[in-house]
Amino acid sequence: MIVRKEQAAQTGAELKAAAVRAFARLGYLNTKITDITAEAGRAAGSFYTHFANKEALLEALLTDLLAEGDASATAPGHSDDFRDRAAVRYHVASYWEFSRRHHVVLEALRQAAIVDPAVARRVEEMTEPDLRHIADHLAKLSLPGDPVVVATMITTLLGSFLATWRGGDEVVDTLTDFIHAAVGGTASPG
Repeated sequence: MIVRKEQAAQTGAELKAAAVRAFARLGYLNTKITDITAEAGRAAGSFYTHFANKEALLEALLTDLLAEGDASATAPGHSDDFRDRAAVRYHVASYWEFSRRHHVVLEALRQAAIVDPAVARRVEEMTEPDLRHIADHLAKLSLPGDPVVVATMITTLLGSFLATWRGGDEVVDTLTDFIHAAVGGTASPG
């Protein structure tokens, strides 16, 4: 029984990895399930043992990304005091690195959400705790609006900007300064 579970987990992981490669090559919207199974070296029917459809596979990939993101919230260096530029920079740098590592899946999620309102709603539901996490940080500041609205503005800015920016890591400090100034943070006494 344990061997079967391990084999099933391995096949599921291989299908997810193959999907990311296929999405990178073809784009999410143009990728067919047969492209994914061919990329994984699996029979087309094996896909449906693990995922109901391509959207379910994408949701599984998002679940993996969210778990990785949760780990960064408990990592050394994480602070929720956005009055401190270093706390803002930690979040911007973490998202920058995350975005670069997972740009294919993030783009697939964007494409899927554009064409399928059900996917858009599901992505919103699944990412709500992360948005609330940032809003909780912002709630400690004097903001021009509701912390959830401001958090949405910041995450939209970061997501859109990092999806199009092709430059190097120098952008982290510029984005940090921009966001830090926008939320009214003040530098910690040096």
